Amino acid sequence: MKKMAFFFLILILVVSCTAVKTSSDYDKTADFASYKSYSFIVYPENLPYDRELSERVLISITNELNSRGMKKSDNPDLFVDVKARSGQSKTVASFTGDYPDFYGYGYIYTWGNGFSTSSINFNSYKEGTLFIDLIDVRKKQLVWQGRGAAKIDPDRNSQEREKNLAEAVGKIFAKYPPKI
Repeated sequence: MKKMAFFFLILILVVSCTAVKTSSDYDKTADFASYKSYSFIVYPENLPYDRELSERVLISITNELNSRGMKKSDNPDLFVDVKARSGQSKTVASFTGDYPDFYGYGYIYTWGNGFSTSSINFNSYKEGTLFIDLIDVRKKQLVWQGRGAAKIDPDRNSQEREKNLAEAVGKIFAKYPPKI
């Protein structure tokens, strides 16, 4: 049950994200121009529990790959593996304010030591990450991985989540195929 809740939170991350931080890495020896077809390797435990949202992730990936001229196939060049993870993150911010102390009489004022105050703010939030792996079927090795991470905002409605999910997957695939 905890696993299901965990993956549900991850999916919410991707579909209700505000700002997505993305990164990618690839095999510099891979010939990306030769990849024309793909198929999904779907391990249910790697995706969020909510079936509808999991399907939206796969549809968004399908749309991105199709827009790059690739086709879904039973005999693919690439396997697409998708994983989602979530966890707690923290931010720390500090502020120091100095207040001078002055005193004196008449037109001549002198400055004293004054005082200062400091405040430290700790903010905790849920962050989720979506991993998209592209695996060369013949070589049986990873040739490209894209990652997207964002804060989870559970207060988004379903239309906003769907739109944000498509945008997040689009940002992840922005650097595919890599320019070699």
